[in-house]
Amino acid sequence: MSTPLLVVTVAAPTTAELCRRRDAVVGADLIELRIDHASDPDVRAALAGRRTPVVLTCRAKWEGGAFQGSEIERAEILRLGLELGAEYVDVEFKADFADELIRSTGGKRIVLSSHDFEGMPSDLADRVRAMRATGAEVVKVAVYPRTLSDNLRLLSLGGSNSKTVLIGMGPSGIPTRVLAAHFGSCWSFAGDGHAPGQILASRMLDEFRFRDVTPRTAIYGIAGAPLSHSVSPSMHNAAFRAAGVDAVYMPMVAASADDFLTFANALGVKGASVTIPYKVDLFNRVDSADELSRKVGAINTLRRDGGAWHARNTDVSGFLAPLAGRMQLQGSRVTILGTGGAARGVAVALASQGSVVTVCGRDRAKADEVARLAGGHGASYPVAPKSWDLLVNATPLGTYPDIDRTPFDGPFDGALVYDLVYNPQRTRLLKEAEAAGCQTIGGLDMLVAQAEDQSEWWLGRRPPMDLMRQAAQASL
Repeated sequence: MSTPLLVVTVAAPTTAELCRRRDAVVGADLIELRIDHASDPDVRAALAGRRTPVVLTCRAKWEGGAFQGSEIERAEILRLGLELGAEYVDVEFKADFADELIRSTGGKRIVLSSHDFEGMPSDLADRVRAMRATGAEVVKVAVYPRTLSDNLRLLSLGGSNSKTVLIGMGPSGIPTRVLAAHFGSCWSFAGDGHAPGQILASRMLDEFRFRDVTPRTAIYGIAGAPLSHSVSPSMHNAAFRAAGVDAVYMPMVAASADDFLTFANALGVKGASVTIPYKVDLFNRVDSADELSRKVGAINTLRRDGGAWHARNTDVSGFLAPLAGRMQLQGSRVTILGTGGAARGVAVALASQGSVVTVCGRDRAKADEVARLAGGHGASYPVAPKSWDLLVNATPLGTYPDIDRTPFDGPFDGALVYDLVYNPQRTRLLKEAEAAGCQTIGGLDMLVAQAEDQSEWWLGRRPPMDLMRQAAQASL
């Protein structure tokens, strides 16, 4: 199979603006012109002067499009597109005029498409076979996986003699876009959110190095939910590029720890970062874990060797690195907000430095459990006044897009506030702490430190100094 092509989707409220956006696209093999979004759909103008091959799409409202006219008008738009030399036109499998359009060209230049924005149709395999039987040159199926492992239903549908495009929409479907070569797709689609989960073309090409991804490319990723805020793909793909490694790292939005493992085992994933909420669940499912992970009872890094999953925890070293030289931890009073896997790593890290630890959580029993790792004690909210020298936020509160939220409303009567949230770099918590005169540390420092340790474990060598930080800051 040849290398998958990248199709970049553009849409606009007018045909003139559609042409302007068409001509601004960089790096596309084909451009999908969504003429259905234009209030004045002018096929001749949309095709005139194009410098890149196009797919002309006039999507019906009943299949997620925006076309306001009749089916007769829509059919005429696509017929005219073929007459005027559009490289491809897209017609829905359900359209009454699909067979006629296919016959008119013998199937050549026809993209026959089917979309399900609700989930995974039960007749998916039968549908693909029926679509191929029409003789359309390209068969495109876009579905909405609700779990990461839902994508596996697409694996067996690609790679046939006919050209097939298999897209998983939404957050959990992102791997199908990046790993088009693994799924046997002839094309992948990019764009500015014209379909759920669609990725910008610049990100597909620069961050994920889409053109370099082949069926032999090693797969890595970050397991968690949600992951829209994560800059880990930027950091680790930059490290792979610098090391000259044929590998790609992407978000893997999983419904559960088992969902991730099912997907990862089927695709042969080589390694993964682990974030909220699976640091503890995946610790309980790995084949082996280092001593520090066992002490923490949570992991943040996985490596797959010979079918077995091995785990480490680089959160501990990553957390401590930014504190070096900032304050004396021996004997300091530390309050940790949160009771998840990150909080467990922080508690163990601080205990190793002789801090007196209090863990605050909504669930007092969980707070007590995490505190025991550090020989400390649990507490309920609110945090007692004048009870801390160092305050650590180990919850996700304040993470983009919920930037107005904070896990703590004061008083800021301690010395230093450390927020593990890194997107945004200056959270509401940090801004309020600075205004009250506290020193602050943002989560990006820890993120970079722990990611460098992960990369070294996977690749056998440390990434160049500041490479990951620069990649993360550029992404943010």
